[in-house]
Amino acid sequence: MVFWIELLIAGLVSGLVIGLVALSITLVFGIARFPNASAGDIMTLGAYAALAGHAATGSLFAGGVAGAAAGAAASVAAYALVFRRLAGRSTVALLVASIGVAFVIRAGLALAFGHAQQVFQVPLVRPWRIEGVRVHPNDLRLAATAAASLAAVFVTLYLTPIGRRMRAVADDPSLARVSGISPVRVMVALWLVAGAACAIAGVILGLRTVVSPEMGWEMLLPGFAAAILGGIGNPAGAVVAGLILGIAQEMATPFVGFTYKIALAFVLMLLVLLVRPRGLFGRLEGVR
Repeated sequence: MVFWIELLIAGLVSGLVIGLVALSITLVFGIARFPNASAGDIMTLGAYAALAGHAATGSLFAGGVAGAAAGAAASVAAYALVFRRLAGRSTVALLVASIGVAFVIRAGLALAFGHAQQVFQVPLVRPWRIEGVRVHPNDLRLAATAAASLAAVFVTLYLTPIGRRMRAVADDPSLARVSGISPVRVMVALWLVAGAACAIAGVILGLRTVVSPEMGWEMLLPGFAAAILGGIGNPAGAVVAGLILGIAQEMATPFVGFTYKIALAFVLMLLVLLVRPRGLFGRLEGVR
């Protein structure tokens, strides 16, 4: 029982990371209307920026801020240089463009930092034992950071003027434009939020594992699977689905091994597409 509880705790932390990525993907799909395949490499960029910031300052907080800022800046740059110029094109064209952005980011990171795995130089902390269950304090801090980041995104979406404009554009872009809402400002805000969310997920993943140019690309499938499972365009559904997927992957590790647990995301995504293409949490629609 202790073993399964420890796996459950690890799954919750992994699920929060997947939830951040899925939230970013579903926001872009709900507002910009295309699946953003560069989300994974924005994660990687955030992790490397945090690694550099931490090495320069010795502060994990400063490194995390640097990572979030780098992810947000890269996302806005991708919008300004690529996605805005392709506005009005087909979904496939935008998807292919996002794959191209992902390759450019990954190649640039590999050129700058090499392909060797890197780790954050943080002190080792002895895990706590609660009723025989090992709980690592760093995992609790990372989970709290992820939860706070998710809360900040939802506060932005539902309690701020720019969030209301983003939801208006998601519901009806033409009506929002006629109502005087600037689509450019909304898109810039969208890419800032989406990029920062992905980057924070990358920082958390890098702290839990290792940092390499391919780390974000490997997280892209679970992120898409959670976005689809939660109902694409549904922010709350994406987060809940991310938690479900993270727990399911960790619980499956004793049976399929660490290497193959990611295949569970692919299996779940196929099952949802076959049985309930609109996801588990409602209709296929924009952000509400």
